[in-house]
Amino acid sequence: MSTAECAVCCHWSVGAEAWGALARCEGVGLAFPDVSVYLHRRPGGPGKPYARMLFNLSCAVANPDTSVDANPAVELAAAPARKRPKPGERRVQILQTLARMLEQPGSERVTTAALAAQLDVSEAALYRHFASKAQMFEGLIEFIETSLFTVINQLLEREPSPALQVQKIATALLQFGEKNPGMTRVMVGDALVFEHERLIARMNQFFDRVESQLRQSLRQAAEAAGSNTPTVDAQALASAVTSLVIGRLQRYARTSFKRLPTEHLDLALQRLSC
Repeated sequence: MSTAECAVCCHWSVGAEAWGALARCEGVGLAFPDVSVYLHRRPGGPGKPYARMLFNLSCAVANPDTSVDANPAVELAAAPARKRPKPGERRVQILQTLARMLEQPGSERVTTAALAAQLDVSEAALYRHFASKAQMFEGLIEFIETSLFTVINQLLEREPSPALQVQKIATALLQFGEKNPGMTRVMVGDALVFEHERLIARMNQFFDRVESQLRQSLRQAAEAAGSNTPTVDAQALASAVTSLVIGRLQRYARTSFKRLPTEHLDLALQRLSC
C-alpha cells in the first residue's frame, strides 16, 4: 500500500475507559495507530475538555426491550423513561454533533441554537457543559492536537529515515483531514472565522509545531546528503511541505470535500523531501 493509501483512521465514540485498542493501517512499512481518546473533565480544570475519546461520528445508545402486561396501568409504569447521559457523555455528544454539522458542504457559521436543535436540548443545556461556544471549538482543537501528535511521535519512533519521516508526517495530516472533513474546516480556520481569535492563534501554533518537527527531520536528511547549508535547506523545505499540507486541506474544504487532499501525494512529497 502506498503512503497516500494509508489511512489514519480516527474514530470517536463514548465508552471505553482511557486508551482503547489501536487499529492498524499499513503504510510504507509502518503501522499507524488509531487514536482512542475519551473526553471528560480534567481534574483541577473545571469545564475544560480533556481529549480522550474514540473518533467515530456514530454513537448509539440502545434502549433495552421491555415486556409488560395488558394492564394499561402496568404498561404506563413500565414505559422506559428517558435516560440521563452519564457524566461526560453529553459533552462528547455535543462535540460529535458540532463536528458533524461542520461536515455539511456549504454550511455557514454554526450557532448554538442550531447545535441545541440538533441535540434536541435547550441552549442553556449546552452551557451547563461548556462555558462558551469557543470552548466547544477548543475541545475539537485539543482532539486534533492530541490525535495527530500522538501519530507523529509514533512515526518518529518507528521510522529511522528522516526523509521518510517527513513524507509520513505530511501524509498523516492529510489523511486525518480527508477522513474527518469537519475537523479539516477547523484546521484551516474556515470554521473559526467568526469565533474568538484565540482559536485561530491556537491552530496557527499547531502548524508551527508541525513545521518545527519537519525542520528537524529535514536538517538530518540534508546533513546525511552532505549539504553545506543543512539549516537553510531544512527551513526552506519545511516551509514548503507545511504550505503543501495547509493548501491541500484548504482546497479540500473549499471544494465541498470533493478534491481529496491525498491525490497524487507521493510524487509531490518525494520531490519536496529528497
